[in-house]
Amino acid sequence: MAVDTQAPTNGFIGTNYRTCPETGLKVCSQAEALIKVNAVVAVVFLAVGGLFGLMVALTRWPAVHLLPADWFYLLLTAHGADVLLFWIIFFEVAVLYFASAIILNCRLAAPKFAWLAFVLMVVGAVVANIAVLQGESSVMFTSYVPMQAAPHFYLGLIVFAVGTLIAVCCFFGTLVIAKEEGSYEGSVPLVTFGAITAAIIAVFTIASGAIILIPTFLWSVGYISHIDPLMYKVIWWGMGHASQQINVSAQVAIWYAIAAMLLGAKPLSEKVSRMAFLMYILFLQLASAHHLLVEPGVSSEWKIFNTSYALYLAVLGSMIHGMSIPGAMEAAQRRNGFNNGIFEWLRKAPWGNPAFSGTMLSIVIFGFLGGITGVIMGTEQLNLIMHNTLYVPGHFHATVVGGTTLAFMAITYLLVPLIFRKEVMFKKIAQWQPYVFGAGVSGISLFMMGAGTLGVARRHWDIGFSDAAMSFDYPATAFLMMGLNGIAALCAALGGAMFVVVVVCSVFFGKPRTPESIAAFPTLPKTGGVKTVTSYGSETHVKLPGTIVLVSVFFVAFVLYYYVNWKYLSEVWPLS
Repeated sequence: MAVDTQAPTNGFIGTNYRTCPETGLKVCSQAEALIKVNAVVAVVFLAVGGLFGLMVALTRWPAVHLLPADWFYLLLTAHGADVLLFWIIFFEVAVLYFASAIILNCRLAAPKFAWLAFVLMVVGAVVANIAVLQGESSVMFTSYVPMQAAPHFYLGLIVFAVGTLIAVCCFFGTLVIAKEEGSYEGSVPLVTFGAITAAIIAVFTIASGAIILIPTFLWSVGYISHIDPLMYKVIWWGMGHASQQINVSAQVAIWYAIAAMLLGAKPLSEKVSRMAFLMYILFLQLASAHHLLVEPGVSSEWKIFNTSYALYLAVLGSMIHGMSIPGAMEAAQRRNGFNNGIFEWLRKAPWGNPAFSGTMLSIVIFGFLGGITGVIMGTEQLNLIMHNTLYVPGHFHATVVGGTTLAFMAITYLLVPLIFRKEVMFKKIAQWQPYVFGAGVSGISLFMMGAGTLGVARRHWDIGFSDAAMSFDYPATAFLMMGLNGIAALCAALGGAMFVVVVVCSVFFGKPRTPESIAAFPTLPKTGGVKTVTSYGSETHVKLPGTIVLVSVFFVAFVLYYYVNWKYLSEVWPLS
């Protein structure tokens, strides 16, 4: 549809579109509204789940030990569902609509079904929370059988999954509309390609959830007499871990988007980046195997194939992105004139912009803390010394919180002015928020993994075993680690609260973006462009000394940490 310069006062062309004055994108009104509501609900679940997580961390802090056992497991269950499922998937649905209808300049497919999806997701999430808070469903995130939750806990998750599947179908439908209407030329932009990857993995994830949660619901109401625990674990982790692979694909797409929007960065090789996303589709779900490496009912051949061969192809995909995105940033900065020395491009990057700082912290935390430790846990022999210890949540706090949540926070600082069309309030607080949150999450991850290395159990509410019939003492360092973990959790909670306050106040009370304010304080620099798909390809050779140094540091850290864990394993099982 052509741009109507006589648009009504609501800013939309006719009743369906408006033109964004900062990006030039044609914005579908239904897509914009759905992005808003999904993002707002996501932040609500982040706030609620974050509060529950803080209370769990304070209980694990021996000097505080806030909650009794029953409340600890109740809130641990709610914390896992709210932040690992509801916060992230609501936000990912908003990202899917943004990456399709907005970036591709087309209308949203089946908006009535998209609204139905939103309603089902809200109802399902609320019902699952009610079931947990009623005290009948403290089965934790894994909900392993034979532990049994109330029927409406499983029903809530099923309804939420159905809503998510409908939203994903609307995303795919929007891609078809964009192609038929000629909204773009050639291949879809790389950001949209990343969103497609996330959506394909989401279909696999939802199918796995349906295969196991529907029988488990029938078991909870008495129609099925028995669920095999090993079968449950194998299929459930097809949902439980694969849902985090949706996060990885979405967060990487966001990294590319923010690099393009803020720096004008172009992928060094778009074909290589797309191949890395394709590796996610083919191999990333195999990482689910690391949760099953100590299960006696699963064959050694299956474990070895998943953790020693196929998994490395998914790791290769992440390593490609880990070099491509900083490399694209460096190339863009050098093209913008920051050519002195190895790191001027990095020093003079827009670190005061929370969208950029959040992205960079997300990349570093996800790569160094989450990525390296994920490969360690995915190695069958090494997994034996850390399985079911606090090392495991230490790892996924680095990936899901330090990586995904920080990336989602970063893009939110751009969505508020571009989609909600409001000025970001409390700019100083917003500037500091990624650093405070990133520092807290890094501490949580490091101290949990440190305690896990010392053998601290993953799911026990009392590290001191004060109510145990037989006493057991961890090393004194473990108690120190859990105290430091509590302090880091307070720091992360402060950073999360800063984000919620800034976003909520900006969305509901921020000044509307006007042409005058946009001209005076643009959200995006003139070099920005989220639709950038052209790689450097045939241009003059691009030199990236800074990226080479950073990648070299990563590989050295990777090799050293891998060696340290094998050394530790050799001391656990000495050979004569």
